[in-house]
Amino acid sequence: KIIVSHLQVENLTEEQKNEFKAAFDVFIQDAEDGCISTKELGKVMRMLGQNPTPEELQEMIDEVDEDGSGTVDFDEFLVMMVRCMKEESKGKSEEELAELFRMFDKNGDGYIDLEELKSMLESTGEPITEDDIEELMKDGDKNNDGKIDYDGTDLFLTTLSYEKENY
Repeated sequence: KIIVSHLQVENLTEEQKNEFKAAFDVFIQDAEDGCISTKELGKVMRMLGQNPTPEELQEMIDEVDEDGSGTVDFDEFLVMMVRCMKEESKGKSEEELAELFRMFDKNGDGYIDLEELKSMLESTGEPITEDDIEELMKDGDKNNDGKIDYDGTDLFLTTLSYEKENY
């Protein structure tokens, strides 16, 4: 996990790194070791628009405190910020997914039935066969009730994206 996060830190823009460094520097002014304490970390997070609970804060600290010092140095702080950004974007993706689901659920019953799926796929203008539509329905219909509910949407949309790339 930490290795992946370190690689993602490399992908931060200079502007992002500078913003994080400025926030970090505000809280290490009085620190002799150049690190922020776990108490101060909550303040830094709030300054950057995050609002973690004490439990989330402790969990984040435990995940990035590689040297076990109980403090967070700048490299550890960057890893933490990358994780926060990733979680934030994940939430947005889930919101977008819910909105997309509602668009396809024409009658608003909370499910996408075969007719709604067929209508949606045909509206894209991409060539698709009845067999393809039935296969997509089968992939998205987790509980085999003939409908795609919201829980089945992630796999369904992933499959749909894959299918679209093949045309």
